[in-house]
Amino acid sequence: MSTPAPIPSHGATPHAAALPDVIDLLAGIEPGDPLDTIRRHRLEARTHAQASYRALFAPTAPAPGTVTLAERLAVAAFVAGLHQQPDAAAFYAAALVAQDAGAGLAQAISAEVSRGATQGPYGHYPAGPLSRENTDGPAYAVGDAQRTVLGVRLSAGLAHAHLLTFHPRDASPEALQALLDAGWSATDIVILSQLVAFLSFQIRVVVGLRLLAAHPAPAASSSTPHTAEAQP
Repeated sequence: MSTPAPIPSHGATPHAAALPDVIDLLAGIEPGDPLDTIRRHRLEARTHAQASYRALFAPTAPAPGTVTLAERLAVAAFVAGLHQQPDAAAFYAAALVAQDAGAGLAQAISAEVSRGATQGPYGHYPAGPLSRENTDGPAYAVGDAQRTVLGVRLSAGLAHAHLLTFHPRDASPEALQALLDAGWSATDIVILSQLVAFLSFQIRVVVGLRLLAAHPAPAASSSTPHTAEAQP
């Protein structure tokens, strides 16, 4: 993977052209590559995906809520690690290390990825026909050793990110209240959910593009490319 490009510090207002296309970066796509051509056929989706990344990690205007860039990067590195995507996890972890006190956070995140690793999805449906598909899975909470590094607020955020990643059917008012009790506002919770959803989308696209690179379609079909890419 290419060396991760720096992510501007919180509150910065970078010019959009200064940021590389992160999906291209993670998928190893260079200008002029066959996959670059494929993505150009889906230019609107490509543009929207990059805009979503910028909105979450490099906004050009003050962002709503109080979720810091370090918290966003920590959640992103954690979720990418849970998805077992080491390149994406390393990309966000490298950006986290560049933040104040980020090295310690990145080490704690790496440890928690190992603790939180599982398969999923798990969860329970409301009583009814789908209840037969209920699947129990391990509950997750940040370990005591890392909680002192991550703090109460970020520890709660990671627990919720794990819930959304592996137990989406178990999301509940009680889970939201745990975030509120840890200092997350309603706006912050929306941002946290957006982060988890975006990482899931971004990783799916990168994995799909890598599969296409490994198994390229015949040249005759290049005029009608199809990938898993869509708006998050």
